[in-house]
Amino acid sequence: MSGTTLYDKIWDAHMVQADGDGNSLLYIDRHLVHEVTSPQAFEGLRMAGRRPRAPHKTLAVADHNIPTSDRSGGLDAIDDPESKLQIETLEKNCAEFGIDYLPMDDIRQGIVHVAGPEQGFTLPGLTIVCGDSHTSTHGAFGALAHGIGTSEVEHVLATQTLIQSKAKNFRINVVGNAPAHVTAKDIALAIIGEIGTAGGTGYVLEYAGPAIEALSMEGRMTLCNMSIEAGARAGLVAPDEKTFAFLKDRPRAPKGADWEKAAAYWQTLTSDDDAVFDKEITIDAAALPPLVTWGTSPQDVIAIDGHVPNPATIADEARRKATERALDYMGLEAGTPMQDVAIDRVFIGSCTNSRI
Repeated sequence: MSGTTLYDKIWDAHMVQADGDGNSLLYIDRHLVHEVTSPQAFEGLRMAGRRPRAPHKTLAVADHNIPTSDRSGGLDAIDDPESKLQIETLEKNCAEFGIDYLPMDDIRQGIVHVAGPEQGFTLPGLTIVCGDSHTSTHGAFGALAHGIGTSEVEHVLATQTLIQSKAKNFRINVVGNAPAHVTAKDIALAIIGEIGTAGGTGYVLEYAGPAIEALSMEGRMTLCNMSIEAGARAGLVAPDEKTFAFLKDRPRAPKGADWEKAAAYWQTLTSDDDAVFDKEITIDAAALPPLVTWGTSPQDVIAIDGHVPNPATIADEARRKATERALDYMGLEAGTPMQDVAIDRVFIGSCTNSRI
């Protein structure tokens, strides 16, 4: 009998009941809530006369609709009336239903995927959900984490469980030592360029290998965050000493003897040496250049010193036409050196690394 993958270990530990139709009821350890996908869920509880099953396992964060500059005016600092209403509604719902809330003027407030790890609310081996597709970020800590819809937010609040169909296992081995200036972003783009934006559909991705182990926790968060861009349900990195060092003494992490007991369990959260994966690929990080995307999809990947692709050289008709549409939209000419493409806008993403 073959060994067990990390994904299967977490799944098996949380399965409450398996139905004959391929669906299972999973216990959910942690639930992160923000202002955009929660109002209807709380209203559903209210109309049904229900209370949250385990309010202490839910953490709410003001996230998507808050000012990124001056917040000294409190809610009045929010110019958009709909955004202001969503924040006000979250505050009222959390007060009514006994949910711990990090408001916009709290020093602990941040991107929901950042606040969880910073507070030690995110821990290895847990099942974590949030009404946000990039919840896969928490997989960097060896947690099975993924986004859910608004109706599922209500279901988790009411029952602390979620109906799920089991995914397949896909291991991505990233070997070699990444050169200088090749980051987690480049590794993510290399993977998506290799498997495509639908290559992870139906799978949970496990990132493994020396190049993954060498990444900082922030780098692993970036990589797992991008799992959704490859079509995967979630991404995972097995916890190690870097993970433990990041989490130790965090406000909500275990303390004392509880920490020692938890850490001993976390060390078992690796795929067994003889575990069989449904799919595997290997990426050589040592051969990667810094990568950029030239088109309208994360799979439109090219080296920073490469050239805009020529659709005429692409045999697959669907891919050729997609390339032609992307070039037309981007206003690029085939064969143009990427280093000659002028930069007119710079967007600094903060979804995983907003404290840097």
